[in-house]
Amino acid sequence: MNWQDLSAMSPYQTALEIEAELAKGNITEASAGLKELIEALGRSEKRALKSQLIRLMAHIIKWKTQPEKRSRSWVATIGNAREEIADIQEETPSLTNDVVREMWGKCFQAAKRDAEAEMNQETLLSELSWGDVFEAEYKK
Repeated sequence: MNWQDLSAMSPYQTALEIEAELAKGNITEASAGLKELIEALGRSEKRALKSQLIRLMAHIIKWKTQPEKRSRSWVATIGNAREEIADIQEETPSLTNDVVREMWGKCFQAAKRDAEAEMNQETLLSELSWGDVFEAEYKK
């Protein structure tokens, strides 16, 4: 069984195949499937964390670059992304703040690109601090 391919396509189907292997008494094969399923779910959660961090950073970049366009919608998006990141970290304890710091630079570059495209202008921002992203209060 190619557990890596299966787990990439469908965690649910992978779980069913693991169950089938256990029913047949193939503990070694089921264990291999379970190991790959856990790794695949971890990768999925890390992608979700990265996506939320990019979304959060992009809105903060827009906030700082276009103060005249600030809205309650942006405030809500910033708050929602922060909550989603906290939820992901709570559900997957291995995705610590250190993991966030490791992906920070790439996420900032992606967020900057996204924000500039949405604003249809370049930004002069060259970085965001941890405080900007996770601690600053944004109110309209």
